[in-house]
Amino acid sequence: MVFPCEMNGMSLWRGFCRLSHSLLLVILLLPLQGNAHPQCLDYKPPFQPPEPLVFCKEYAKFGCCDLDKDNQISQRFYQIMDYFDHTGFMACGKYIRSILCQECSPYAAHLYDAEDANTPMRELPGLCGNYCNDYWLHCRYTLSLLTNNNQSYAIEEDRNKFCKYLELKDPEYCYPNVLMSAELNTNLGDVQADPQGCIQMCLEEVANGLRNPVAMVHANDGTHRFFVAEQLGYVWTYLANGSRIDRPFLNLTKAVLTSPWAGDERGFLCIALHPRFTEVKTAYVYYSVSVKKQEKIRISEFTLSESDVNILDHSSERTLLEVDEPASNHNGGQLQFGLDGYLYIFIGDGGRAGDPFGKFGNSQNKSTLLGKVLRIDVDNNDSGAPYSIPPDNPFVGEKDTKPEIYAYGVRNMWRCSIDRGDSITGQGRGRMLCGDVGQNKYEEVDLIEKGGNYGWRAKEGFSCYDRKLCFNSSLNDILPIFAYPHKIGKSVTGGYIYRGCQMPNLNGLYIFGDFMSGRLMSLRENPDTGKWNYKEICMGNDKTCNFPKLINSYYKYIISFGEDEAGELYFLATGAASATAKAGVVYKIVDPSRRAPPGKCSYKPIPVSVKGKLVHFNPKEEFVINKKPSTTAIPKPKPTKPSTTPIPRPRVPQMTTPRLRTTTTVRPTSRYPPSTLWPRPRLVTTPRPTYWTPAPKSTAKTRGRGKSRRKGDRRGRSRAGMVRLVSADGRKDRGRVEIFFHGEWGTVCDDMFNMKAADVVCRQLGFLAAVQVSKRAELGAGGVRVSILLDDVECEGTEKTLLQCKHAKIGKHNCSHDEDVGVICGFDEHAVE
Repeated sequence: MVFPCEMNGMSLWRGFCRLSHSLLLVILLLPLQGNAHPQCLDYKPPFQPPEPLVFCKEYAKFGCCDLDKDNQISQRFYQIMDYFDHTGFMACGKYIRSILCQECSPYAAHLYDAEDANTPMRELPGLCGNYCNDYWLHCRYTLSLLTNNNQSYAIEEDRNKFCKYLELKDPEYCYPNVLMSAELNTNLGDVQADPQGCIQMCLEEVANGLRNPVAMVHANDGTHRFFVAEQLGYVWTYLANGSRIDRPFLNLTKAVLTSPWAGDERGFLCIALHPRFTEVKTAYVYYSVSVKKQEKIRISEFTLSESDVNILDHSSERTLLEVDEPASNHNGGQLQFGLDGYLYIFIGDGGRAGDPFGKFGNSQNKSTLLGKVLRIDVDNNDSGAPYSIPPDNPFVGEKDTKPEIYAYGVRNMWRCSIDRGDSITGQGRGRMLCGDVGQNKYEEVDLIEKGGNYGWRAKEGFSCYDRKLCFNSSLNDILPIFAYPHKIGKSVTGGYIYRGCQMPNLNGLYIFGDFMSGRLMSLRENPDTGKWNYKEICMGNDKTCNFPKLINSYYKYIISFGEDEAGELYFLATGAASATAKAGVVYKIVDPSRRAPPGKCSYKPIPVSVKGKLVHFNPKEEFVINKKPSTTAIPKPKPTKPSTTPIPRPRVPQMTTPRLRTTTTVRPTSRYPPSTLWPRPRLVTTPRPTYWTPAPKSTAKTRGRGKSRRKGDRRGRSRAGMVRLVSADGRKDRGRVEIFFHGEWGTVCDDMFNMKAADVVCRQLGFLAAVQVSKRAELGAGGVRVSILLDDVECEGTEKTLLQCKHAKIGKHNCSHDEDVGVICGFDEHAVE
């Protein structure tokens, strides 16, 4: 016997295999999965037909059929009804039509038991018991016409066998109850959210094994290949079929300044291809270098190799710009071309904390390039200067001002994007949005404007940081479109406004994330008010993401976002934030609630000549659809007793219609009117899952790991509030701060931890005062067995222990061991932070 091995919506009714009656009974008596979700017979989400359906009108707004499929179902209906006279047509037409139209139902996959591609599909949709009894009573002899299976004759006279064959043992999702359920009849096809308002998304893994993937770009040349850059200095080429070329597009590992330490912000940070790459064939890169022990950021230009379209000519490097970096952090790192054809460069404020350089800081000082958005012209630069200044740059001709500056007052912008604009109206086209990493309170998202001052260091988010500068009336700052506190996340990663084709619900949604907390977030502009509304994004549960190739978990550290040539959206994340750890993954964002109509988003990539070898992609994450149920059954709520009230339907004569001979039937002159339309269903809300998968074990080096905690360690008569300094070299005057509480030692987050808090620690240990506060685990990070006990510590400096200071609830925190605070103690009061 042959099972269905290839089905498509256009030939479903002609392509079913003939299954024996006995095997069908066995299959249909097997337990069926509950908790169905909208899914079509091609295993994909439903869609809105581009043209209204004529026959199966109840699915004209949302379902699994386009007009062609609707016409095929209509033709099959009239072929079947040719066997009936007028009486039979009126009595049985509504049953035949309703059964045939379930192929268009948003729940078609569940009705046909086709949610699992590895199991045989039902020949007819699953009916509810009461409906099946009525169908048998009035039109039992039509079954063989629907199935094209002569063996169905044997069960037409036996109601029990008849309904065992047709009934779906799921009272909520069988037809017609699936369209009558109060929980399923609204918001179908809309982006789904859980009870807390978190938008549910799924993911598709498209690349893995990367070392801190920092950027993803495409060539916009019709090939639909994309390029992924690693912090270490490699850039890899991925073809439209998902395979990777084994030779790097670019290899700058010998020149790039970085380290294996987790959290190092230096390295290869960005790549941008010229918008006319097929003609100009140049690429631009942004990376850290060390020149005579001076750390710099370098912007360089490379040209494409003449012999290989998938490799840059490494000997063609020409430096456009170098900027000295006073510190190793706040390097910025964004390059992108605007719709005006100019290259935009986003540079950090120079590092350290609070932009302490000069009277007003680097960001407010227009005589330096640090803390700025730059705009330069890289065209027509074959001879002479490597770039020129666009004549309409806002500060051209201004005294003591760098003419490259396009906007200023930025702290450390990490990941910006250009809005492609709505595909129909063009609304939003050309807007530039950026995430700007905050200091110690707020992260922000900005809309970049020509000549704009974004306020740093006077402001952080919407609040004042430097009060003296903040209250300076001469400042005309541009406020962010959105800012969030460090309870949500501590390092924003800017994203993109979705303008792709495959997920129409997402059009106009700005999707971004946070590196430290692992949150995915979204903003949507209100066209009437101009304000941006925030909603968090969470992973749908196994039911929501039960489609081929989809997963519903990801690695925590969200490094970057990317867009492919078709406008589909991706993000790049890692489970170990080290430039040498192969824990990076590229994820495609998928809306499981609705897709574009079939064929609308199809494209044919231009072939690419490949000279190296292809490394085929093998996903590592288990697909949701392949997950096996847990050995421990999840408790299910008791089903409610089905209502005994019959479902309202048009009355038909209470008689059995005899089988009619074709010689006596007459084809009706008018179409059978559609049956009563049922209310539209609604998706079931789902609990919010975790944000990410557990991180893989990293082989990366770490700084000064301390001793693991010992639960219940009472040596030295430890008491609640006692502190100790843990260092790799055993020094007593410095190290990672650990505090004792409820029988265990744990670390303290560096958020809001200042010199007053450090003084409390040092005096408790017998020193006169603190000499220095070390953040971001500079003096060592706690191990995986060490708890994080304190966060948001604010002290006056007079407290006896940290527990007497203001702090978050013990054990409640929004940080990782990468933010463990350390202190250096001494016997003088000269302290620096």
